[in-house]
Amino acid sequence: MAARLQLTFRTAGGRRRTISIEDPKSSLTDVEVQAAMDTIIAKNIFETNDGDLVGVVSAQIVTTEVQEFDVV
Repeated sequence: MAARLQLTFRTAGGRRRTISIEDPKSSLTDVEVQAAMDTIIAKNIFETNDGDLVGVVSAQIVTTEVQEFDVV
């Protein structure tokens, strides 16, 4: 099963932007995720077409299961 951490931010232009991180560690806590998101905002790490990331909207881990078929 694949996992992806999705961090959603609000931009200065009022839109939402999501950053996805593949295979996050399974022991992540709310405090660690909040601290990482606050750091991303404070250090202005990413550029968007809608302005700087200015606020935290949400964070979630999404898991997917892939079933492959043996077809040729």
